[in-house]
Amino acid sequence: MSGTAEMMKKDNRTTSYEGPHKAGDSQGTDAAGRRKGRTFAPGRMLALLAAAAGIPLLVCAALVVWIDPFFHYHRPLSWFPYQVDHQLSQNPGMARHMDYDSIITGSSMTVNFDTDDFRDLLGLNALKLSYDGATPKDISNILSIVYDEDNPERQRSDVRQAFIAIDILSYTADPDETKYPIPEYLYNRNPFDDVNYLFNKDVLLDYIVAPAAGHKDRTDLSFVYGMTWLTPDLLGEDYVKAHYSPAPKSAERVPDDLFLEGTDRNLKTNILPYIKAHPETEFTFFFPPVSILFWNDFVNENSLDARLLQCEDIGETLLSCPNVRVFFFMDEKDVVEDLDYYTDTVHFTPEISTRMVQCFRSGQDEVSAGGMKRVLQHMRELVMNYLFDS
Repeated sequence: MSGTAEMMKKDNRTTSYEGPHKAGDSQGTDAAGRRKGRTFAPGRMLALLAAAAGIPLLVCAALVVWIDPFFHYHRPLSWFPYQVDHQLSQNPGMARHMDYDSIITGSSMTVNFDTDDFRDLLGLNALKLSYDGATPKDISNILSIVYDEDNPERQRSDVRQAFIAIDILSYTADPDETKYPIPEYLYNRNPFDDVNYLFNKDVLLDYIVAPAAGHKDRTDLSFVYGMTWLTPDLLGEDYVKAHYSPAPKSAERVPDDLFLEGTDRNLKTNILPYIKAHPETEFTFFFPPVSILFWNDFVNENSLDARLLQCEDIGETLLSCPNVRVFFFMDEKDVVEDLDYYTDTVHFTPEISTRMVQCFRSGQDEVSAGGMKRVLQHMRELVMNYLFDS
């Protein structure tokens, strides 16, 4: 029996005893014969306070484990209206416990994919694991969970295909840099720091109580993280150009190889190890169809050729692996020059995302080894011939 339990037992025995006491005894009468009131020992009061504080915490922890809104411990319950809108916190659990045979990951260039398209067009049960502004380290973090041998989903099946967006700006980041700080306790296997999840007020109120109260419908995972807020008034040339501020012009030319060292470090550290370790997976990398205005900044900064060389380096490095396909959508003139598809210089409508899935099936815009120079020459011609000031 613990010391606290023994103390409580002794306290119960002395405070409930009504027998005779000596004169002046604190539980009997005082020297004048007056009956004194009973007192509570400090140990018992502390125990009662601890119980009062601990019970709500235990209830909170029990609810979090049972409902598990971040899927940290188990698959989602069939009847609960889960809200999935926090990529950093919910992607790790989905990668561990959802049912899938393929994944889609990368930056916000991937959020408008509908996994139903991957099912209908490619016959895949795909899971979307997007990260806004994803760096190569962000991609590595989630791939480490996807391919974890202790991952319950990996014990059921291999990953058939992985679709990964290439955002060239992020490939010059430090190899250990994530776009945003990640909640380590949801990524690691240390059970002791799970207290940050189990006793989290925001998790309880926003992801358990609010959904249970019927404030929102269950998130449709086929379009999770998608831009459901896009309306016609937030699209189009007038809207995009009204919110576009071009980079200032520079007379100094950027060295062509400026971005290669950082890019190669990221490939070797965060991307290539997974490709080489998992020949059972077909990796499909794609350069998303950002608008032509995206390239205007490189023209103004005098870094266009350096960025094109960076694209060539990424593409050819990836294509040196036998289980990799590369698609280059950046030079699709009918898309990238039509700003009606865009809400800013880079983000496009779900219609374009569906079009990319169709290309994954047909092979349109796929680049073979040694073919990056050709598509990048076409890209350069598009940029140089476009009237940015019109």
